[in-house]
Amino acid sequence: MLFLLSSLLILLTVSTRSWCQSSDTMSPKASNGTPFPWEKMRLPEHIIPVHYDLLIHANLTTLTFEGTTEIEITASQPTSTIILHSHRLQISKATLKKRGRERLSAEPLTVLEYPAHEQIALLAPEPLVVGLPYVIVIDYAGHLSEHLQGFYKSTYRTKEGEVRVLASTHFEPTAARMAFPCFDEPAFKANFSVKIRREPRHLAISNMPLVKSVTVAEGLLEDHFAVTVKMSTYLVAFIISDFKSISKMTKSGVKVSIYAVADKIHQADYALDTAVTLLEFYEDYFRIPYPLPKQDLAAIPDFESGAMENWGLTTYRESILLFDAEKSSASDKLGITMTVSHELAHQWFGNLVTMEWWNDLWLNEGFAKFMEFVSVSVTHPELKVEDYFLGKCFDVMELDALNSSHPVSTAVENPAQIREMFDEVSYKKGACILNMLRDYLSAEAFKSGIVRYLQKYSYKNTRNEDLWNSMASICPTDDSQSMEGFCSRDPHSSSASHWRQEGLDVKTMMNTWTLQKGFPLITVTVRGRNVHVRQDSERNTWVVPLVTPACAMKLFFQTLALTVEVFRLNLCIPRSRLTRHHLPKRGNVGLNLVKNTLFVLLYTLCIRVYWLISKHKAAGDSTGDVCDFPQAFLIRLLSDLIDNQTWTDEGSVSQRMLRSQLLLLACVRKYQPCVQRAEAYFREWKDADGNLSLPSDVTLAVFAVGVQDPEGWDFLYRKYQSSLSTSEKNKIEFALGISQDKDKLQWLLEKSFKGDVIKIQEFPHILGAIGRNPVGYPLAWQFLRENWDKLIQKFELGSSSLTYMVIGTTSQFSTRARLEEVKEFFSSLKEKGSQLRCVQQTIETIGENIRWMDKNFEKIRVWLQSEKLELL
Repeated sequence: MLFLLSSLLILLTVSTRSWCQSSDTMSPKASNGTPFPWEKMRLPEHIIPVHYDLLIHANLTTLTFEGTTEIEITASQPTSTIILHSHRLQISKATLKKRGRERLSAEPLTVLEYPAHEQIALLAPEPLVVGLPYVIVIDYAGHLSEHLQGFYKSTYRTKEGEVRVLASTHFEPTAARMAFPCFDEPAFKANFSVKIRREPRHLAISNMPLVKSVTVAEGLLEDHFAVTVKMSTYLVAFIISDFKSISKMTKSGVKVSIYAVADKIHQADYALDTAVTLLEFYEDYFRIPYPLPKQDLAAIPDFESGAMENWGLTTYRESILLFDAEKSSASDKLGITMTVSHELAHQWFGNLVTMEWWNDLWLNEGFAKFMEFVSVSVTHPELKVEDYFLGKCFDVMELDALNSSHPVSTAVENPAQIREMFDEVSYKKGACILNMLRDYLSAEAFKSGIVRYLQKYSYKNTRNEDLWNSMASICPTDDSQSMEGFCSRDPHSSSASHWRQEGLDVKTMMNTWTLQKGFPLITVTVRGRNVHVRQDSERNTWVVPLVTPACAMKLFFQTLALTVEVFRLNLCIPRSRLTRHHLPKRGNVGLNLVKNTLFVLLYTLCIRVYWLISKHKAAGDSTGDVCDFPQAFLIRLLSDLIDNQTWTDEGSVSQRMLRSQLLLLACVRKYQPCVQRAEAYFREWKDADGNLSLPSDVTLAVFAVGVQDPEGWDFLYRKYQSSLSTSEKNKIEFALGISQDKDKLQWLLEKSFKGDVIKIQEFPHILGAIGRNPVGYPLAWQFLRENWDKLIQKFELGSSSLTYMVIGTTSQFSTRARLEEVKEFFSSLKEKGSQLRCVQQTIETIGENIRWMDKNFEKIRVWLQSEKLELL
């Protein structure tokens, strides 16, 4: 299914908790005015759900649904109050069933609703008996959501122009309660039996295979699905649609299917083959069979995030699952492969073993992100994904360097705070610290540890420390020996990979990386016979693993400095390689000069240049040549490489991705040989009414040139409306957003926000693209301010979409006037957004931009002037 914090965060957390505590102590009132019997945001732990029977009947004409939820529960202490979640559901009846000596009795329950916490209280006439099984039965109704969470409406247009409706679910993190009353916290795992009522023209799918379909009335069928394994509520899924599917079997007999709209099912072959290959890889790697009989992957026309790991029924944006052989690019193929890998990794990390609470979300997302690279490097070696891994680490370091960052594992309570956890720190930093640990322990030792973790906690919930405890006593090879619970190696061993752990435990080391934010600045210097290693940090220290490349000697230090005698290292590293080196801080370009190929480096450079130019442009007109001349200088620097690019789809994935970025950069920066070539392609494509097959890797550059002409812009928008290729539509969206016509950009903002022709899921990307456009950024910022109340209705507070929009429209600002604008606007929002983490991030980022400009602007101006004279 879409992109962290410090002293400001601490203040924010304290104030939020204080607010919650003060409001809790005021005796919450139910919606009918009576006292609500529970004050906390988290549910009580003494009522335990065991099994759900769900019956759902959705009407795709009236866009409503009815349901009955039966929940088998037990109580661990006597209580007459049952607290659970319900959000925007109209409950008509609730009863409590219990089995007596001779018969099953049913008693009515009083229902109280507390919308502020999305909770209901069911009041029984007498206390529940400890250990006795009870069944709660709740009848309710609701409207299909318009906002891509919970049980929501989605639509698509056939190639004949007919609009069709379907209903799908997206429950993570806290939206299962929008589809059925439930104990909607990850630790309340249970089994689920799902029944869906539908019209015969529709198809229903859920987590488990269909067992049978029965006719309940004329024109109404009821599908019964097999009982799920024990799992959390946010993993439940069901879809009612007219999708078509294709299927294959894995070697172990798991049926893998892709579901999509009929007009696009021919684009599902690549994802199907990829899913089968990856599922087989994970079964082998984790040494735990996939526990379900089937794995469906469904492409949903309306989908806010990139994908979702529902157990047995993973869901995706169409653009993240469907590959058009004629129009999808190398980048598209890479993205599909990595996303499918991510969601299938979740079937073990997240589904089989689930974090106890959302503060440890990284146990799900960090692992899935990490496993993308582990799996795809083996299953699809031609993609060379290992070349891109460190780039992900450098990406998140820029964010993690902010005071407004947050620890990988951090306290959260309410839904908005939980949604904010789905950020780059949880995903990318989580993956990077796991990679660091694997490099330190060795790949085999690390693998043994995570297999032990998965086996021990299958169908259970875990905390941070459970993972580290599973890594203890793991030794990488047979001649390793356990010492005080850790691995050590015989110093006389003939193996080159000898260990010096000296009592270090994994938990101590990794807690410094997961329980505190930021990262250390490491400095390595050589003085005489000694190598000095120092970490610089304002307030924290880290336990830092050091691995020498040649002989894999493994050291660690947790103090501010460490000295190692050179003679102990000189057999491993040439002295010439022991040079002063800094990990990149904010403002430095993090380029990995060791592992990344030239293609990846240049690809990264192109992206960084966009950032630099947009920052300068956002500084205002006073920047003058400092904004304009870098473009000419950069093109001069790269002109030979640009000129040597073929306008084809030939080469490796890295070469193709570099070609796409280079040609786009050259065309957008008006390098005439590129512009002329793109104009010729665009004319041919337009004259053929868009039916000419363009090389997919150069299509973005062609569209970027064609869109600058008003007639070309209009033609692209018309083709957008009729295209069945999500890849092509994404390229057109990007091109429309880089127009230099302010009227076109304003129209695009308003049209995409309506969500009819351009789906609302695309709006955050369009707003962000216009926000990075030197002509459009004032329009994007103004639109965000004027439509904030509507935005937080469509995209919830704390969501990654809202974060993307806030950052995308403001983080490139670099003047004090803009900083004051941003502060004033967000402070005025109060509970509607002033407390958001992304707001603190963007304010801090703008401040950093200002300091960067103050320090470097004049130097750059002088340097560019001298270069300009040389160029002339």
